[in-house]
Amino acid sequence: MGKFPIADLELSKIKICKKCKARNSAKSTMCRKCGYKFLRLKNKEPKAKK
Repeated sequence: MGKFPIADLELSKIKICKKCKARNSAKSTMCRKCGYKFLRLKNKEPKAKK
């Protein structure tokens, strides 16, 4: 996690569209941009650098 735990908590509530990668609110059931119904929660851990 980052330096700011409150900000990390808010970012973890965001849902990401699997089709267009748009950010959506936590309570949304479909994407705001493309209308796709399958959303995932934002990853809490950052990707490892190679």
